[in-house]
Amino acid sequence: MTTHSNVAEAIDWEGSLWECIAHLQALIRMDTVNPPGRELGVARYLDDVLRGVGIDTTLLEPSPGRAALVARLKGSGKNRPVLMLAHMDVVGVERARWSTNPFGGEILEGFLYGRGAIDDKGMLAVNLQTMLLLNEHVVRAGGTLDRDVIFLATSDEEAGGEFGIDWVIANHPDLIDAEFALNEGGRLREVGGKVVYAAVQCGEKVANVLRLTASGTPGHASIPIPGNAVVRLARAVVAVAEHRDPVVLTPISQRYLAGLAAFWPDDRVRSAMADVSSGDPSRVETGARTLEAHPWFDAMIRNGVAPTMLEAGVRANVIPAEAGAILNVRLLPGQSLEQFIERLRASIGDDHVQVTVESRGDEAPPSPDDTEMYAAIRDALEAVAPGVPALPFLSTGATDSAPLRRAGVKAYGLLPFPLTEADEGRMHGHDERVSVASLAFAVRLSWEILNRIAVA
Repeated sequence: MTTHSNVAEAIDWEGSLWECIAHLQALIRMDTVNPPGRELGVARYLDDVLRGVGIDTTLLEPSPGRAALVARLKGSGKNRPVLMLAHMDVVGVERARWSTNPFGGEILEGFLYGRGAIDDKGMLAVNLQTMLLLNEHVVRAGGTLDRDVIFLATSDEEAGGEFGIDWVIANHPDLIDAEFALNEGGRLREVGGKVVYAAVQCGEKVANVLRLTASGTPGHASIPIPGNAVVRLARAVVAVAEHRDPVVLTPISQRYLAGLAAFWPDDRVRSAMADVSSGDPSRVETGARTLEAHPWFDAMIRNGVAPTMLEAGVRANVIPAEAGAILNVRLLPGQSLEQFIERLRASIGDDHVQVTVESRGDEAPPSPDDTEMYAAIRDALEAVAPGVPALPFLSTGATDSAPLRRAGVKAYGLLPFPLTEADEGRMHGHDERVSVASLAFAVRLSWEILNRIAVA
C-alpha cells in the first residue's frame, strides 16, 4: 500500500529544492515593482512551466500588462477544492541602499537575495514547486486527489488588489471557488537556528485611510503670525502619534498570546502575555502596559494609527491657508471607524483641524482554527518540525486573504519558510533575502500540508 510517507521518501528533496530556487531566481529577475506592476511576464513564465508538465492553466489579463494565472490539478470531487495563492508584484527598491542587485536573485553565504524573496515571490515559487510535486508524485503516479488543487498567482496585491484578487473574484469566481486557501500573512519564527512557533493567520485588521486638514491664517512668511496651519498640523500629528486607543482583545489574539505565554523566553513579556490573555480586566490592563514597549504585540490588541504623508505649502516664503496629513488606520475586527475618529478628534483637541475619511476598508470574517485545513497545517508542521506549536494569529497587515474570506473561502496565512526577526524586517526594506535552508523547509512543509488536505 502506498502511503503519504512512502511518497515523501521517494522524492528527491535536494533536487526539488534547487529546482524551486531556480524558479525563484527567474521570478526575482523579472521586475514587477508596483506601480506599474507588469506582472504579465511572470504569469507567462509560470504558465509555460505548468503547461509544460501537462497541468491545465488559464491566463487572465485584467488590464494591459497585468495578469492572473490559475492552474488546476483535478481531484475526485469528494471534497471542495483547496487554493494556493501568492502575488507576483513587489514593492519598490532604493537601489543605492542594497548591497547586491535587488533583481539579481544572487545566492551569497547561504541566502538568496532579491526583491520579493520573502514577499511574495518566495511563496510563489514554493507553491509552484508543490504543484509540480503533486503532479509528478500523485497524479501521474496513479494516486488520487480527493479535491481539486488550485494554484493562483495574482497582480496588484501591494497596491490594493484592483487588478488582482478583487478583479479575479468579481470576474472569474468559478475559477477559484474553494473551501480552503493557503496564502501569505502568517510567520514561522526562527530563533537561534531553530523554528520556535508558527503564527497561522486566521484574520487581519481592517485598513482605512484618514486625512487631517489644518486651516489657518495665510500670509507672508516674513511676518510670523498665530494660527499658522503648518504649526497646527504639526501639533495634530504629534497628538495622533501619542494617541492610545483602548485595549480590545479578539478571540484569535487571546489564543495567540496564551500560546506564546507557554514558552516565551523573556519572563516579563511572558507574564504580560499571560495577563493579557487571562480575561481578568485588571490583569489585562497590567499586561497591556508591558506590551506597549513591543509594537508587534501592542498592535494586535488595540486599534492603531500612523501618520504616513504630509502636504503643505506652495513656496518657501508663503504661509499656507491649509496643511494636510494622511493617516493609516488599522482597526481590529468589530471596531467602528466613526467612534475611532471621535476619540482621535478628542486627542487632537483643535477645532481648526478636520478629520475626514479618504478610504474605508471592508471587514472579513475570521477563519476558524478547528477546520480540516488548520489541522493539516498543524500536523504538517509537527511532521517537519516536531514540537513546534501552530498558533492562530490576527495580522496587523492586509493580504489577499480578506477578500477571499468575504467570498466564503476559509483562508489561512503562513509564509512557509522560517524567518528570524531581523530577516523579516528586510521585507519591504533593503537586502530582502531568504536562506536556502529555509526554502528547503518550505518546500517540504508545503508538500506535507497539501498531502494532508488534498491527497486521498
